[in-house]
Amino acid sequence: MKVPVLRILALGLVFAAGQAFAQASPAPLPAWDKLTPQQREALIAPVRDRWNREPEDRARMLERAQRWQAMTPEQRAQARHGMKRFEDMNPDQRREARALYGHMKALTPEQRDALREQWKKMTPAQREAWMRDNAPPRRDRDRRPTP
Repeated sequence: MKVPVLRILALGLVFAAGQAFAQASPAPLPAWDKLTPQQREALIAPVRDRWNREPEDRARMLERAQRWQAMTPEQRAQARHGMKRFEDMNPDQRREARALYGHMKALTPEQRDALREQWKKMTPAQREAWMRDNAPPRRDRDRRPTP
């Protein structure tokens, strides 16, 4: 007789937890025009703070914002995917990616494909030498103090 009571209690707890989870799930957020002034301020404040804090980067920030607006939804999704991949890289992988990207910007699509194939065949020592010879100059804001 105790077993059915325990099962009923367990099912009740599962049901209650499910309802609590459903209630805790955030409701879809409204369109920009429906946001409160406080919500808009929370979204804009980080950009405004960076704009004011880094005047030397303002031209680059504006150019990137304009380029983002000109992208198709597919291009934006691809850019987000690339940013996520970069965030997940370790420092050495990021250094390689910066060097390759900086060099590939000036290449034709055929030259890029050839460099990718060449890169796959290189040993770690050859890649290190290539990066030393081809790495773009680092900006001051990219330099992080060593702990």
